[in-house]
Amino acid sequence: MKIISANLNGIRSAARKGFFPWMDKQNADFICVQELKAQATDMTTEFLTPEGYRGYFHYAEKKGYSGAGVYCRSEPDNVQIGFNCPEFDAEGRYVQCDFGKLSVISVYCPSGSSSEERQQAKFRFMDLFLPHLIELKACGREFVICGDWNIAHNEIDLKNYKGNRKNSGFLPEERAWLTRLFDEVGFVDVFRRIDVRPEQYTWWSNRGQAWAKNVGWRIDYQIATPDFAGTAQSVSIYKDERFSDHAPLTIDYDWQL
Repeated sequence: MKIISANLNGIRSAARKGFFPWMDKQNADFICVQELKAQATDMTTEFLTPEGYRGYFHYAEKKGYSGAGVYCRSEPDNVQIGFNCPEFDAEGRYVQCDFGKLSVISVYCPSGSSSEERQQAKFRFMDLFLPHLIELKACGREFVICGDWNIAHNEIDLKNYKGNRKNSGFLPEERAWLTRLFDEVGFVDVFRRIDVRPEQYTWWSNRGQAWAKNVGWRIDYQIATPDFAGTAQSVSIYKDERFSDHAPLTIDYDWQL
């Protein structure tokens, strides 16, 4: 089973840059996308049902903002839009598709980098989302939660860790939250289970020459329950083409639906 997670930074922009022809060649079972920056009325047939797939989406109420989705090859047993949190469900951040005993989730966690107000919203999201994740872990199903979590967990996960200790995305509280998710709740950072090398990033600022110099952050994850994570065979970050300021993260699992 192949699962891809990709922050598109606008589905229309990514489409113009060739995302869908690339996606068609990947033979993935699921493609989880974030930051659609589109409403239902903006979605073309190509966006909704690309060849061989059907998409399920959570749109933000605010135009041109946020949004998440999951492309599936087969019809889910159940689809959940949002995680029953009015403030953040209005921002279009969560899609869950259930298949047998496995659930595939696309999540777009808030960024706090634009203002202190948004950082406080990010902290509220973390406070509300963690109990939901604890419930998922306790229910006995297998989960893989793909998306832009907007947190670099450890120093290895960003280039300039010394200069970012007081910046959103690498704050001590944010990093501790992920540590709790892994060490206490019991979810697994699947990429790091396979690849422990430094300088493996998924996002680069558009400022300066961050992309050219690989001054990046690893903020896109596939986070899974232990049994499912244990089936991961290979991981890769695709950087041969640029569809957005993020790179797609692909993980192959030895799992049959």
